[in-house]
Amino acid sequence: MAVNPLQFMQQVRSEVSKVVWPTQREVLMTTVMVFIMATITAIFFALVDLLIRTGLQGLLGLF
Repeated sequence: MAVNPLQFMQQVRSEVSKVVWPTQREVLMTTVMVFIMATITAIFFALVDLLIRTGLQGLLGLF
């Protein structure tokens, strides 16, 4: 089904007009939440890494 470029552009404009864009507050809150979750994840993996490293050093120290 071939659509000519003019019809395609009309369809694109029609679909873009249906998009509900987030407000500035929603974007800000989502961005803050992403940074908070990334920080929590980084701390978690740093602690897991420290735990594994300490355990392996203790285990290898026995030999």
